[in-house]
Amino acid sequence: MAPIELFQRVAATVPAYAAFLREHAVDPAAIRTPEDFATLPFTTKDNYTRRHPLNDLCRDGVLQGMIAVSSGSTGEPSFWARTADDEKVIADRFAQVMDGFGRRPTLAVVCFSLGTWVGGLFTLACIRHLQDRGYPITVVAPGNNPAEIQRVVPQLAPLAEQTVLFGYPPFVKDVIDTLDLPWASYNIKIVTAGEVFSEEWRSLVAERAGIADPVTSFASLYGTADAGVLGNETPLSIEIRRHLAAHPEKARELFKADRLPTLVQYDPAVRYFEECDGTLLFSGDNGIPLIRYHIADEGGLIPYADMLRQIGIRPQHDGPELPFVYVFGRSRFAVSFYGANVYAENISVGLEQPEVNKAVTGKFVLSAPESADGLHVTVELAPGHDPSEDLAKEIAAQIVTHLRRLNSEFAHYVPERRQLPLVTLRPYADPADFPPGVKHRYVR
Repeated sequence: MAPIELFQRVAATVPAYAAFLREHAVDPAAIRTPEDFATLPFTTKDNYTRRHPLNDLCRDGVLQGMIAVSSGSTGEPSFWARTADDEKVIADRFAQVMDGFGRRPTLAVVCFSLGTWVGGLFTLACIRHLQDRGYPITVVAPGNNPAEIQRVVPQLAPLAEQTVLFGYPPFVKDVIDTLDLPWASYNIKIVTAGEVFSEEWRSLVAERAGIADPVTSFASLYGTADAGVLGNETPLSIEIRRHLAAHPEKARELFKADRLPTLVQYDPAVRYFEECDGTLLFSGDNGIPLIRYHIADEGGLIPYADMLRQIGIRPQHDGPELPFVYVFGRSRFAVSFYGANVYAENISVGLEQPEVNKAVTGKFVLSAPESADGLHVTVELAPGHDPSEDLAKEIAAQIVTHLRRLNSEFAHYVPERRQLPLVTLRPYADPADFPPGVKHRYVR
């Protein structure tokens, strides 16, 4: 649906948005062109969704469908409604991913949290829609329960030609690392959401899961509780991202940043994106329709033809001729040290190097206390590994090596004597820093 058409429908049928327009003295009849649309005020949680009753945010003021809950960075719950029709639209993104994996008998294992959280039940619902479309998929939903995954996968995976794990990246890696299963025999594919990860992480997980080609066996989804899945990785976007990861100077020129964003493609007929001062706005028709919604994700847009021209290579993988959106996430996932912004993604790369990756899970906590001699990095050890001074030194060396390579601000702003991080090692699932069963926070 074109953004002007969507706007007119929402203005006419959603009570909260009609009130929002009156508050901002906007006459809906005056919004006729893309230029007019671009003058509309942003909507946010604070100025829109939290200020109105949930039913007034819905079409015709009627609350229906399923409710998901998100807490965001503040911990204050937000409620989001979606209907089966909304799920069918989002299922198109899952279909694109599954088509990339091949239409063959598939076991889908939903490892996202179940319950009121958006990931698990939304994924389950979209897979069921694919079943209705004739995809040969069997789905099981153990959630983020390793014992249940251990129980069901060995019984069901041998009955399919491929097994797709859907989950939050650190949890999927934990499952592969800690469950003693013959992963390579299951022809594993992996679909993640909720976190930016490095290409070193993708290669490492592929190696441990027996995946021969990371480009065609992974897909990251860019989604929010507010609007479901907004875009998804394709083999084309993954190939481009892996090329940029190997050429950080080219990535820096393209994205104007010292970190590698998630790079996905999206359908502008379904989710209309705009870029504003380095952040993203989107408009879309959902259970709660949203117009020019500002979610504070840092990122930008690159048209399909522009991307192929700017990367300077001829990709081996074909992809849909859809535009790209790149997403860094929110700035709270960074610390400032001597004026340099240091991002969690920069630290991850050091922990994924072969010299240390067998001893750690990849989870850490990054901080920069006032007057510190270096960045503080608390690292979770893999099961069966004990802390040692030698290991801490090697981890620090790997982190600083790749920080200098990837982050030009860090390399130039931070005095050399302060560049080596102070590494603290903690046991696996340490309740203070790495409690199991909750979404991990990398920066505190």
